[in-house]
Formats: sequence, structure tokens, C-alpha cells
Amino acid sequence: MKFLRNLLAAILGCLIAFGIMFVMFLIFASLVSSGEDTVTVKKNSVLELKLSTPIQDYVGNSAADPFAGVFEVSQGLDEILHAIEVAKEDDDIRGISLNNVFIMAGLAQTKAIRDALIDFKENGKFVYAYADFFLQKDYYLASVADSVFLNPVGAVDFKGLSSEVLFYKDLQEKTGIKMEVIRHGKYKSAVEPFLANEMSDANRTQIKELITSLWDDMVDDISIGRKQSRESLNIIADTLGGRTADHAMASGLVDGVLFYDEYEQLMKGSMGLEDKDDLNTIALSDYIVRSNTKNRKTGKDKIALIYAQGEILYGEGSQTTIGQGMMVKAIRKAKKDDNVKAIVLRVDSPGGSALTSDIIWRELELAKAEKPFVVSMGNVAASGGYYIAAGAQKIFAEPTTITGSIGVFGTVPNISELAADLGVNAEQVGTNENSVDYSFFEPMSDTFRGTVKEGIEEVYDTFLDRVSKGRGISMAQADSLAQGRVWSGTDAKRLGLVDELGNLDDAIAEAAELADITEYGIRKYPKYKTGFERLMDDLGGASAKAKQEAIEDEIGAEAYAILKQLKSVMEQKGIQARMPFILEIK
Repeated sequence: MKFLRNLLAAILGCLIAFGIMFVMFLIFASLVSSGEDTVTVKKNSVLELKLSTPIQDYVGNSAADPFAGVFEVSQGLDEILHAIEVAKEDDDIRGISLNNVFIMAGLAQTKAIRDALIDFKENGKFVYAYADFFLQKDYYLASVADSVFLNPVGAVDFKGLSSEVLFYKDLQEKTGIKMEVIRHGKYKSAVEPFLANEMSDANRTQIKELITSLWDDMVDDISIGRKQSRESLNIIADTLGGRTADHAMASGLVDGVLFYDEYEQLMKGSMGLEDKDDLNTIALSDYIVRSNTKNRKTGKDKIALIYAQGEILYGEGSQTTIGQGMMVKAIRKAKKDDNVKAIVLRVDSPGGSALTSDIIWRELELAKAEKPFVVSMGNVAASGGYYIAAGAQKIFAEPTTITGSIGVFGTVPNISELAADLGVNAEQVGTNENSVDYSFFEPMSDTFRGTVKEGIEEVYDTFLDRVSKGRGISMAQADSLAQGRVWSGTDAKRLGLVDELGNLDDAIAEAAELADITEYGIRKYPKYKTGFERLMDDLGGASAKAKQEAIEDEIGAEAYAILKQLKSVMEQKGIQARMPFILEIK
């Protein structure tokens, strides 16, 4: 009886909980649907760009989803750019205020926003920027403004780019937990931290050349925006000329040193308002509700815009990972739709599973046989990200896109030394010669290593073949550009790995030209879960997330980052076509 009573109580509790959640759902739906009618823009308003959440190329929001944007933990670059474009023609918007610290976007995404702001200013509207302090990427964005202002006790972090790589060889020897590594490509250094205690000359060379190219492109843009020479900007960086507000002002990095209330008064003055008048502002998140109701391009003919963002993993895929399941469905849907006249693939990926990359490549080849296929590269389109792009009729990259990395590797965890230290002995029994091919508890045999090496060489040759045919070059030429080496978009253009330097709009325009259409709409793929569905998924994993946050609080953010890197490598399955290192550019 006690068991039945407890069971009934549990069932009743679940029913009550689901009932409460359903009522909350209805309330949220009502609030959101009515919210669209209440978002208004007053005359003489300033659009505030506070890019305080992570930016993805595409978050999949839809006007049909009443929870679009409500439960998002990231912003869609597509929506940000569209909002700026709509604001350009909006008579109620007088200008834009950039008030940002620590923009969570890649360099290519930051440049895309920067370019959109340049276009916005062409209608005679102002762009001002203010910050208590500017981090380097924030200043790169802010340098597009008509005027840049800084808090009197602030600073501008302007010192050039750097990158740090962690090495784990000694850690492996101390713990007895090792990663067995097989690779192809002298620059394929994603696995180098497990093989050495210091950076190889080849890896140091490619990182140095990569970040130098990225920095040069940033300085070129800042030079134009701030009307300073490249030489003077590099001198400022070398001498830390933005380390205080006074130094930043003297160096010409900023136009004024003001408190925020003084900055608001300055904006009022530029708009012809009196001190007593209110400064009407509207947040970007609110303005997006308005801009999303205004289509940029329309027409019966469509261009399919397929987003491939995140690591490439075998499986269905998600908003933050690329899987063959979701991608194949999207490509086939675009191919079969008679209204879709061309396909544009937007890639933002460091790569991952070689098998998944090849499955997606094949599906794109089938689609290309029927419709024009163009690629636009975002922050990174490296290794597997380049693999799926290689067959396009035309490839566009931003100057700051990280691309190439044509190479493969495999890693297999091994704990035989740890097991021996702990007194653990593993014995295997099999039916055939190679039925027991590998054990975490035994050193890797030469036979198994040879088998894996053979597989990696085969995948590498296949990768080269895809690049050779896609880019119209010989296998030898492809190999000379490969070896796992990464390049900036600027260098990739020079080497022929991409066709043009340009943004997503340039790629879409090229696809329209190849399809011979002038009026067209954009149809975006894949279709992700709605905001509410993702919220429910997040609630389901709330306990695990809380544990992760507790661990990070206990051991610190830097130690937790190392732990995540090790965990990521341990979980990699199959041969990897992945960027040659975990690149953190500062």
C-alpha cells in the first residue's frame, strides 16, 4: 500500500508539474505574440548595438516561432546584419551607438558587422562608439565609427595579435594517460601537444604567418577608419599607446575622453536636441523584431542558403555542430525544390570527422550537378570545413577567414602505464588473428598502428583528390598547399584555395548570376529546433550544466579550459580532418 501511495503521489506530482509548464507556455506565447505589436521605434531614435552574447552565423529564428529570440543564448549574425540594413532606410533611426566590451564573435563576423556599419553611414547617419575599456576586437569594430569615445579611467587594448598553445607531454608521462597519435602532414599539429613539450618550427612558422596576415588585415581597416597610417598604428601597438585614456587620446585611437552621461549629451547635441530632451534609444534585440518583418529579397525564385557551423561530428547535427543527418536533409530539400535555383553553403567550421565530411561533400556534388553551388566562408573553414567546400563552383572568403588545413590525423587514448602503476592487468581473448586489435590497457601494437596509418593515408589521398578536382589543380599542387597548413583568407586567395575575397552577400550575388536570376528570395536551411524546444532540452540537461559550472568555479577558468580540451580529444572518434591546433588568438 505504501508503494502504491508513493507511486500515485509521484504521478500526481508529474501531472501538476506538466500542467504548470503548459500554463507557463501559454503565458509566454501570449506575451511574445503581443510583444511584436508593442515594439515601437520613436522618431529621432538611436539604435544601440551591445553585442553581449555569443554570435553565430545563424540561429534559425523564424517569424512563425513565437519564441524566436526569447530563449536564445546566442545572436544570429544574419539578423544583426539585416537589422543594420533595415535601420539604414528607417527614417526613425538617426544613428547607431556602439557600446560594447568583449564582443563574442570571430574576426570574420566582426568584419561583416563593420562593413554593414560602413554601408549604414552612406545614408548620412552617424555611428558613434563608447566603452569603459576597449579590448582589441572591440576596438577593431569601434574604429569604423565617426567618433570613438573612452571612459576617463579606461584603456584601449591595442598591442597586436598573439596565440598560445598548451603542451601535455609531461602531463601524460606523470599520469600514465597518453594519446597515441598517427597523422599526415608536417603542419597537422592538432596532435603536437601530445608529442612534444614545445612548439615545432613548422607550427611556429604557420601560426606566426597566420596571425601576421590577420593583423595586417585588421590594421588596414583600422587605418582607413581612423585615418592613420599602418606604420603609426604598429608603432602605437609596439609602445602600448592605448594603455591609458590619456595615451589613447594622444595616440589618436580615440576622439574624446568622456563619462557615459557626457557621451549621451554629445549624441543629443549631434541630433539637435536640447539638454532637457530625452535621448530615444532602442536595443538591437528589440529592433530585430521590427527588422525581421521586412524581407530584404523577395521573388518566386529562391536561393538556398545552407549553414554549416560548428565541429563536424558523425550523427544528426544541431545548431552548434555539423552532422550528416541534418545537412543531407537540407541539401536534398534544396535540390528537389523547383523554386530553388542555386545553393550557397555558408561554412564556419574547424572540421572534425573525415567520414562525415565526405558524406556531405558527396551530397553537395550531387546537388551541384543540377544547380549552381557557391561557398561563403566565415570565421573558419578549415580541414573538414574546407573539405565540404572544395567542390564549389566558386569560393568566397573574408580576408580574416582561417582556411586550408588540408590534412588528417587520428588519436587513440592509452592508459597502459597508468594501469601498470595501479596494478591492473588486462587479458584479451579473441577468435581470429586481429579480432582483438586494440586495448586501452595495452601498448599499441605495430600491426594496429600500421592499420590506422594506412587508413589515414587513404583519407589524406581522398582529401587531396577532392581538392584537386574541385579547384582544378594537380594532386601535386594540392599536396604542396596541404600538409595540414592553415592560411588566412588573403593568403588562400593568393594561393588559389579560394576564388574571391568577399562576404556572404557577394557569394549570394554570384550564385544568382550563375543561375541567371535577378529577383529572388532567400530560403535558409537547416531548420533547427524552436527556442522553446531548446529551452526544454536545456532544462533537461540543467543538472549536468550545473555540475560543469561548479567544476569551473572550483578549479578556475583556465584549468577548466585545459580539461575541456583533453576531454574533446579523448572523445574524437575515427579519422579526423580537423584544424591543426586549438587556436586562441588574443
